Amino acid sequence: MLGETHSLVNDFPEHTDLIVSLLESDAVFAKDNKQYTAMDKEIRVLELNGDPIEDEAMHKLKHNRAELKDSLYQRLIAAKG
Repeated sequence: MLGETHSLVNDFPEHTDLIVSLLESDAVFAKDNKQYTAMDKEIRVLELNGDPIEDEAMHKLKHNRAELKDSLYQRLIAAKG
């Protein structure tokens, strides 16, 4: 949905406690989450403003966000196990 927030806590509410714990204890996870959150916000703003960039640039932003989200999720699963 347009303008929807894709934060880790929003998309993986079952892992909220682990996300909070990793944000406090893992500097790399926290840094990558900060970058992911910034990317998500940038995409959301662009979508709400009618995509004022080229389709290819938007696709690349979304692809990069998805790759970073996948990396963060994999670290969540590894930390859980």
